[in-house]
Amino acid sequence: MKKIQMVDLKGQYERIKETVNHSIQEVLDTNTYINGPQVHQFQKSLEEYLDVKHVIPCANGTDALQIAMMGLDLKPGDEVITADFTFAATVEVIALLQLTPVLVDVEIDTFNISIEAIKNAITPKTKAIVPVHLFGKAANMDAIMEIAKEHNLYVIEDNAQAIGANYISRNKVKRKVGTIGHVASTSFFPSKNLGCYGDGGAIFTNDDALAHKLRGIVNHGMYVRYHHDIVGVNSRLDSIQAAVLNAKLPLLDTYNEARKRAARKYNDAFAAHANIVVPAFDLNGDDHVFHQYTLRIIDADRFGLMEYLLDKGIPCAIYYPIPLHLQKAYLDSRYKEENFPVTNQLVKEVISLPMHTELDDEQIKFITDSVLEFLNR
Repeated sequence: MKKIQMVDLKGQYERIKETVNHSIQEVLDTNTYINGPQVHQFQKSLEEYLDVKHVIPCANGTDALQIAMMGLDLKPGDEVITADFTFAATVEVIALLQLTPVLVDVEIDTFNISIEAIKNAITPKTKAIVPVHLFGKAANMDAIMEIAKEHNLYVIEDNAQAIGANYISRNKVKRKVGTIGHVASTSFFPSKNLGCYGDGGAIFTNDDALAHKLRGIVNHGMYVRYHHDIVGVNSRLDSIQAAVLNAKLPLLDTYNEARKRAARKYNDAFAAHANIVVPAFDLNGDDHVFHQYTLRIIDADRFGLMEYLLDKGIPCAIYYPIPLHLQKAYLDSRYKEENFPVTNQLVKEVISLPMHTELDDEQIKFITDSVLEFLNR
């Protein structure tokens, strides 16, 4: 059995090596390292894939989220509601823009932002909601968009972990996550479902005026060289990373299917165990693309399990061990522990197992057998 990786980027590269190398060589041959044709090609291809009017490539996923907020003209002190159980980048950009982060609890089954918690958190200062499609699972966008419409709020989708996932609305319309809110961001960090070989990100919107503004923000506020019309930043997707993404985008659905296949096998192995809660997953649907495969370990020694797996050469991790409301940078007297029962429970229970496109049946069996061996001792 080949060595098990948490994310096997080398194995994935070997399958597309010729295409990737050719794409990168084109950039080297033409010396078009910034805003080259590869970037424009990727932008158009991703717009077609997502069926969205505008994709604005940028330097990384955190920039993408910050620039999306900048484009909405949010003012210092405006409140932005987001999930407590997620990576810090989501709240980081809110704080950087001197907005007021309002962290709320999540749902126990999906790990995504709680609809009731959103409703309870809205005040006259609330201006936006940032749902995070955590671990690749689509948040409840029907309910979120209804709340936003009722209260005249922006919805900024943090789609860093769920590119390629579909959301089927109550009226049976299927749309890609990241194309439902007013604007969305994503990351092309190497380990993502669609990852480049460095940093990269993008912003999506169907709003023409907003897209125009975002294109200026990412490029120093310029539309014409040396004419700075708005306050901007320097955040561009470089051509080499775009070349890698051009090679991988046609394979994204195949990659996501490989992840879902692995998730089904994990779920089948763990479904009947009293100490394991498997991820919420419609076996016939495609609203989860498994950026991570995350279990909940109930009434058992999670850290002992991790040590056991690591001793057997099986990588694993806890995403995320500390809620955002308890992180030193984001401590706030507004937050009360009784408002975060689910998040506080999840940080004690979750464990993520290897998940990537190269997992084979032998590896999955070894991983699942090892988890069950420990829990059945």
